Amino acid sequence: MAEMAAAAAEARVSILADRRLWLMAAFGVAAGLPLALSGFTLRQWLTERQISLEALGLTANIGLAYTLKFLWAPALDQVAPPFGLARFGRRRGWLLAIQPALVAMVVLLALSGTGPLWTTVAAAALVAFLSATQDIAIDAWRIETFPQRLQGAAMAAYVWGYRVAMLLSGAGAIAAAGWLGWSGSLLMVAALLALVLPVTLVAHEPVAAPRPVVATGLRARARAAVVEPLREFLGRPGAGLIIAYVALFNLGEAMAGVMLAPFYRSLGFDRAAVAAATGVPGLVCTMAGIAVGGWLVARIGLARALISTGLTQMAAMGMYVWLAYSHGDHAVLFATVMTEAFVQALATAGFITYLSGLCSTAFTATQYALLTSLAALASHTIGGFSGFLAAAVGWPVFYMLAMACALPGMMMMLIILRRFPPEPARR
Repeated sequence: MAEMAAAAAEARVSILADRRLWLMAAFGVAAGLPLALSGFTLRQWLTERQISLEALGLTANIGLAYTLKFLWAPALDQVAPPFGLARFGRRRGWLLAIQPALVAMVVLLALSGTGPLWTTVAAAALVAFLSATQDIAIDAWRIETFPQRLQGAAMAAYVWGYRVAMLLSGAGAIAAAGWLGWSGSLLMVAALLALVLPVTLVAHEPVAAPRPVVATGLRARARAAVVEPLREFLGRPGAGLIIAYVALFNLGEAMAGVMLAPFYRSLGFDRAAVAAATGVPGLVCTMAGIAVGGWLVARIGLARALISTGLTQMAAMGMYVWLAYSHGDHAVLFATVMTEAFVQALATAGFITYLSGLCSTAFTATQYALLTSLAALASHTIGGFSGFLAAAVGWPVFYMLAMACALPGMMMMLIILRRFPPEPARR
């Protein structure tokens, strides 16, 4: 027993000593920093610029790049990096092309506050596009750098870096705006993002396994990369129901989440209160939710975990209704943010497990990218119209309707679990 414990301890030390994991955490920071700048932080800034609810809701469409990135992902496999950066390798070369441009777009976003609204929106859209493209290159670097036994550790390092970065560019940037102003706060995020460039330079280019040439020509490559994985998935029993469930899973949260910045402000919460609630407490509850969700899947099985966490997530949205009637009570704000962070992560753990089990190992990357893009579609399309609804009905009714929007996904899930129960990963 003592020898086994010593071996386990030695293995942990060995993993922590692997410099690639620290690089992976740094790449997680690079991926997480820009995300809030086209999401919650952007909407908090625009709320303070007295933008209408309708226009604020439409900013959700800025994040479509994260949903549609699978469309140009094959280019990073097939096309050599530009500007002579191919000498650094395909993965690092593309990162070195993307990252300076991304820093420049964050700077442009920071300086757009004195200009017309369209310049801010355009800069945020470019930040989202370049950030999504960076995500493609980072994911490829991770998959090709780490052996299978270390992929879990690599993803854990990435998530921690990612979450810390979101804390910095979310609650951190909102709090810093109080003493630096919004331009100064976003320039600080740009400076942090620039620090990742040396990380890319010192990282090793992975040696990817040679790929057999299976298709030539743009049409043939598109068929192999997109059409065949789709055909395989759509040929399964219940594929239409599964697609409907995946698309509807996040509809209620999408409606609710897009409007949070103006909702908090309408209740009288200043940026300091919002930053305090969404910062460390939200991060701790998110990480706890992920851990408990993973344990729950293992403990009671995927089907029951999906049902229990889905119902919990829908019920927890009632916290927003309570907050709407709380007259700006800070304790209710903290309770709402922490509860929502926990239950959303709880439900996501089971949902991601379900999506992973849907993927054929012959088309894992493509099918997983397509499914996760489909799952995010509601946030960046239907969620964009939430401002019109909130302006028309008021906050309490709006959040009641957001709760109701979660019902179709729940009903679809129950039908699928009965008719097409989850299976092990497909071969």
